[in-house]
Amino acid sequence: MYVCICNALTDTQIRDAIAGGAQRPKEVYAACNCAAQCGCCTGTMLSIIREQPPGADQAMAGD
Repeated sequence: MYVCICNALTDTQIRDAIAGGAQRPKEVYAACNCAAQCGCCTGTMLSIIREQPPGADQAMAGD
């Protein structure tokens, strides 16, 4: 699902950025090689960040 229409970022891309260590929307944008535009997506992005601890996918891969 698209979360950021301005940058065409999907929830999967956002989750991948979080798994890579992004902990704030600004860090998610940087990991996706873009920047905030209108800011309407930041609330949804923060919800996703709170749901998924940083590096969660990497920790599971090591088990």
